[in-house]
Amino acid sequence: MTGTVNISVDFAALKLANPVFTASGTCGYADELADFMDVSQLGGFITKSITLKPRQGHATPRIVETDAGMLNAIGLANIGLDKFIEEKLPIIETMTVPVFVNVAGETIAECVTVTERLANEKAIAGFELNISCPNVEKGGISFGRDPQQVTEITSAVKKAAGQKILMVKLSPCVTDISAIAQAAVEAGADALSMINTFTAMVIDIETRKPVLANKTGGLSGPAIKPIAVYLVNKVYNEVAKARGIPILGMGGIRTASDALEFIIAGASAVAVGTANFIEPGCVLKIIDGIRKYCARHGVANIQELIGSLLVTAERAVAGSEHRA
Repeated sequence: MTGTVNISVDFAALKLANPVFTASGTCGYADELADFMDVSQLGGFITKSITLKPRQGHATPRIVETDAGMLNAIGLANIGLDKFIEEKLPIIETMTVPVFVNVAGETIAECVTVTERLANEKAIAGFELNISCPNVEKGGISFGRDPQQVTEITSAVKKAAGQKILMVKLSPCVTDISAIAQAAVEAGADALSMINTFTAMVIDIETRKPVLANKTGGLSGPAIKPIAVYLVNKVYNEVAKARGIPILGMGGIRTASDALEFIIAGASAVAVGTANFIEPGCVLKIIDGIRKYCARHGVANIQELIGSLLVTAERAVAGSEHRA
């Protein structure tokens, strides 16, 4: 096609230069990737989880590689809110890309306090509320399993966030992710972030013990991508589309093709996580690949692709005729 391809996207109240974020927990607090890539070229950046008090996280070993992925049981280790404000916020203030702070806590009150302390910081575009960490039972995933708890924490944190965007991060380890998504949206979520990792285990057969000190960890990487794409499409069709709620899709994205699957499934933007450990500059290759795909397929504006999945009813019709 001729002309310029527009890969900017509308995401809640933001206009993003492109639809690619870094995923929380894989790129530090602010500038850790600066030696490997031009962070200003990102669509958005999400910090590592921040809790009210510092956390050491789980004992080691807390990372193990698996076929087509990895397990982590970091346990939300972080420097805590005070040090984040003192040491990392000044760096974030120099960044030109929208920055979301991932907020976590053992109680709703802790999440509210962290959000309130940061709500007036101009350098912060919004918050990603972590109610889905599979490695922390108190707080973490315990908030994200029950629609009523999702309603309570989302409502409280949304109030604390003021004018900032609130994105709620969903766990795939639930009976019906659409019910959780609906609870978050009805409680005030401006966007949904999905999916977090799957609870999983690796066993050392020589010792017959779990490899991770925490016994279980969160499975991420290419192994989970097809499930993540399915869940994004499910929530898009059942919750987000009708309400105009953007989805940040993630789970095993390594290439532009992976990212485009999520966008076609219904994600307005995507986040790259585990792949950053293998190739820190892969995010920029993904952005460039998305642009080239649009040019090759005559897509003038990437927003045309969001939720553009084509589903044929031929097989379903044929089946019903056979039964008749």
